[in-house]
Amino acid sequence: MRVMKYAAALAVGVMVSLSPALAQSPIVIKFSHVVAPDTPKGKGATKFAELAGQYTAGKVKVEVYPNSQLYKDKEELEALQLGAVQMLAPSLAKFGPLGVKEFEVFDLPFIFPSKDALNKVTKGEVGKSLLSKLEAKGITGLAYWDNGFKIMSANSALKTPDDFLGLKLRIQSSKVLEAQMKALGAVPQVMAFSEVYQALQTGVVDGTENPPSNMYTQKMHEVQKHATVSNHGYLGYAVIVNKKFWDELPADARAGLDKAMAEATDYANQIAQKENDDALAAMKAAGKTTFIELDAAQKAAWMKALKPVHDEMAARVGKDLIEQIYKATGAN
Repeated sequence: MRVMKYAAALAVGVMVSLSPALAQSPIVIKFSHVVAPDTPKGKGATKFAELAGQYTAGKVKVEVYPNSQLYKDKEELEALQLGAVQMLAPSLAKFGPLGVKEFEVFDLPFIFPSKDALNKVTKGEVGKSLLSKLEAKGITGLAYWDNGFKIMSANSALKTPDDFLGLKLRIQSSKVLEAQMKALGAVPQVMAFSEVYQALQTGVVDGTENPPSNMYTQKMHEVQKHATVSNHGYLGYAVIVNKKFWDELPADARAGLDKAMAEATDYANQIAQKENDDALAAMKAAGKTTFIELDAAQKAAWMKALKPVHDEMAARVGKDLIEQIYKATGAN
């Protein structure tokens, strides 16, 4: 409803030649995201806002809205396409439901054997090609921001694939993640990120997957008895902007924003691993969750159970794309 109201207002505004955002001085960019300010994404957004003002000599003001203050994660892409918000950093899985299914390749379990392997994709031609696919949806992709590799949590210990049988596990909307949980024998539950803590607390779901930084800042460790440091999947974001808004920006302002984004991206990605390491240590110190480290045999069992998801999802995300990632990362 909130988005629809803005769309109606925007339709009236179009009658004047200058778009509402660009009519302001300074130009205001609303940067909305769904996580806490002290996560890697939250800190990256804050850094970008700071640098944007500096590199555009005050011509652009970036207002950051964390913790779903403006939109829940189910609403934010529509809001961006309508122009209700100018910039987002949604998880890569969000583009699948939007119709750009190729991005769900990032959700494939164990597709990236290391951080270096991941960087070969996000910083290479495969990553650029994927961002270009968003333009048909009225979106310009600016950068990839890391959060980190995910761990599994639940109120029961998760050591082998058999331990997942029948558990209700929260996922974000992604056919690949649905297939992942089903391959483990779990029941996937699609749910907005902002609703997860309460769902875990009340037992609506039994567990979930997250990088440690998200788990810690959302206090999920307070309502989860066990967590397995599986590093089975990757959670990353694409920083995106409304294409029409971006294309209409003055060239000098856009150049300053490009510079700010490049530096903010380096900053966000450099601190992501440290934030996750610190969050994991803090949760262990809190003592409310028991953390499990997989031995070689246990990890091999997880990989064996989850590898068929790659073949199952090939028709959806693109067999050629999966092969390109294997080639870029040196895997398989």
